[in-house]
Amino acid sequence: MPSFQCQVCQVSFEVPAAALARYAGWTPRHCQEHRPRRAQARTAPRGGRPRGTGQSGQVTLAQVLAAHSGGPADGLFTDGSASPNPGPGGWGVVWVRDGEVLAQRHGSAPRTTNNRMELTALIEAYRLLPADAAETVRTDSKLCVDTITRWAPGWECKGWTKKGGDIKNLELVQELLALVRAHPASELEWIAAHAGHRWNEYADSLATAWMRAEL
Repeated sequence: MPSFQCQVCQVSFEVPAAALARYAGWTPRHCQEHRPRRAQARTAPRGGRPRGTGQSGQVTLAQVLAAHSGGPADGLFTDGSASPNPGPGGWGVVWVRDGEVLAQRHGSAPRTTNNRMELTALIEAYRLLPADAAETVRTDSKLCVDTITRWAPGWECKGWTKKGGDIKNLELVQELLALVRAHPASELEWIAAHAGHRWNEYADSLATAWMRAEL
């Protein structure tokens, strides 16, 4: 089946060729989990919850720990989201070593975007680290990783301009780039979202804590 990349989580997903043929000119932009709410409502079975909405925002930290055990057990894990996008959102970061939590942070904003929350989570992660720390900082936003490691240095050389328009979330990009440079022994790394990695799922739960009463 043809494959596409979600513009929210950057995870690859497949769409049947028959569905593409049915809607000429349609380019899928979101995986099932991040489809716009109107599209989810159209696929809802009668008398039931819309398919694809899942349990986003309702999974507590304790439930994450009980359900997941895979993935790296060291480093910092970050996540951010907005629901809807743009809309209210949150960010989360957890620092672990040998599978034990050293520190965690989370926060929210009443009006934001997925990308702003992803960048904020990374900023808060680097703020936790001493300048000489040698840690891996992980995010499931490939856009954030590419922005900092590939594009931002070039924009900086051009006076923080780029072809095609303004740089979105410029102040956050500049702050994160400075923090990454201030921690030369630490590494920024992409990790796949919703792949069963315990601490990535934990960071996701922190980022959506604003949606529920129990952390």
